Amino acid sequence: MDRYELIVVGSGPGGIGAATAYRDAHGPGRVLVLTADADPPYMRPPLSKESLAQAESPSRTPLADDLNHIEIRLDTRVTGLDLTARTLTAGHETVGFDRLVLATGARPVALPGLGEGVEHHELRTLADLQGLHGAVSHARSAVVVGSGFIGCEAAASLTRRGLDVTVVTQEEAPQRERLGQHVAEAISRWLVDDGVTLRTGLEVASVEAPRHVKLSDGTTLDPDVLLVVVGAEPWNDLVKDGGLTLEQGRVRVDQQLRATEADVYAAGDIALADHPLAGRPVAVEHWGDAEEMGRIAGRNAAGAGEAWSAVPGFWSEIGGHTVKYAAWGDGYERLEVVEHGDGFTVWYADSNDVLVGVLTYGVDEDYERGGELVAQGASLAEALGAEEES
Repeated sequence: MDRYELIVVGSGPGGIGAATAYRDAHGPGRVLVLTADADPPYMRPPLSKESLAQAESPSRTPLADDLNHIEIRLDTRVTGLDLTARTLTAGHETVGFDRLVLATGARPVALPGLGEGVEHHELRTLADLQGLHGAVSHARSAVVVGSGFIGCEAAASLTRRGLDVTVVTQEEAPQRERLGQHVAEAISRWLVDDGVTLRTGLEVASVEAPRHVKLSDGTTLDPDVLLVVVGAEPWNDLVKDGGLTLEQGRVRVDQQLRATEADVYAAGDIALADHPLAGRPVAVEHWGDAEEMGRIAGRNAAGAGEAWSAVPGFWSEIGGHTVKYAAWGDGYERLEVVEHGDGFTVWYADSNDVLVGVLTYGVDEDYERGGELVAQGASLAEALGAEEES
């Protein structure tokens, strides 16, 4: 049986961040990355944006420039974890580890009511994009089910390919529940200006082959392309029966991203991590955060003892509009909108008026300052007062 000083499960930003950070910190021994993906590590953010919008066949954007001294096994699904023996079942063999980083990421949530034989696409991997891109090249219309950021980004990208695009969502406006009415109205306006038709406040009652979509109001849609992006869930199959502590479907880890078991770490979507500034466990689903968590987990596996203390956040580009968001991500009680000419800032606060998030459009200085204020636990009044002074 092969044994490695570090095994990383997952080749996304958390996994590759962990492997390269461990190597760069001179962690001892051999490093192995196991991934079910058939393609070498690549950037995923472009999948719903420029890679989908362009007519040329999508190509892989490498995730890291230097993967020397890291062994990567592609198309290898890990199906078993034995913490006592410190082994993993990978494909048809067993491999041993001294240290383990779990960065399994997330998988798309299935759409209820999807009938047998329905031709539909998801958008999580490069292979997904290649299949979708090929279908789009022969299509005139598309239905996107879901109004999360990936759905909105993809809808805007598909209009740039010349398709007649309809977004179907249960929400009254895209992202209203998560980000509030002002942001939802802005996103709706951007999409409509790009030519997207919004069908809001509706559920998909059923979908029959090949792509016959029946909505809860009784209307039907028959697009050439059906894209389902109704959310994602942590890919936790490996750890459900592996003896690790799960909470909210994620591996519970401390500030150093270490599980209760020695030398086992988690990063990215699969982790629910204690956060020293938030004062509570925090889950993230964003590319940059997974990358940072992976780097910290890798350095800690090499002995660094570093805490994860960044405020989570992300950027989203919907057509030609970029929003920037930094927040703890577990809700808010009130918000305040500040207009800035062609842009705006939304400040989010909890029930004690402590700042828990900021979203900006066209106001980069508020995004930078807002992240610092959230980290400091500043009050909403302090954030608004600073706005007036600037």
